[in-house]
Amino acid sequence: MFNRYNRLQGWSNSPLTETGMADAERAGRKLASVSFTAAFCSDTTRAQITAQTILRCNTASDPLPEPRSDMHFREQCYGYYEGQDMAAAWWAAGAPHGAGTYNEIVERFGLGASRDFLHEADPFHDAESDGEYWKRVEGGFAIIAADEGVHDGDDVLVISHGNTLLSLMHRYAPQGYDLSERPRNGSVTRIDFDTSKPIDEALSVVAYNE
Repeated sequence: MFNRYNRLQGWSNSPLTETGMADAERAGRKLASVSFTAAFCSDTTRAQITAQTILRCNTASDPLPEPRSDMHFREQCYGYYEGQDMAAAWWAAGAPHGAGTYNEIVERFGLGASRDFLHEADPFHDAESDGEYWKRVEGGFAIIAADEGVHDGDDVLVISHGNTLLSLMHRYAPQGYDLSERPRNGSVTRIDFDTSKPIDEALSVVAYNE
């Protein structure tokens, strides 16, 4: 719902709209023939419903995995700026550094700076810094790697959030992807995760924003 109002939506739990439900159904149809060994999702309601909807459409998994919810798969935490107008929040973060919009912050200083600037601007400093953010996200991949039921070559469903997906692309994608286009709600991105390697080398992007 916050997307409709152009408000920051990280750890806050606004509900899926009818469009959001349709996005989940579309993703479910696209992935219906994929046999998933395991499924993980953010513990926000919108992610949990999306995971349940995708798995309900699935005809290939036997048995059908139960999605495991965990806070490590959440979107970035925007702290004091949760639910606030995006333009106003990014102005507060970037203007002291001479960048008045989110895109300008990223273009001039990088995606990591957008998190650090918002953390700095947050009067409570609850918005995640870049370091805090990646420590949590890497914890999510550690949870997947520790699952004894998942083996080399298995397909695993992970439901997270748009800015987290974009952040993974900025960090791990090879050249050639247009990252000025944000991932669409309900889109599918495929990532290979080699659990034998350290996390900085373990992820490689196969396809983005399908």
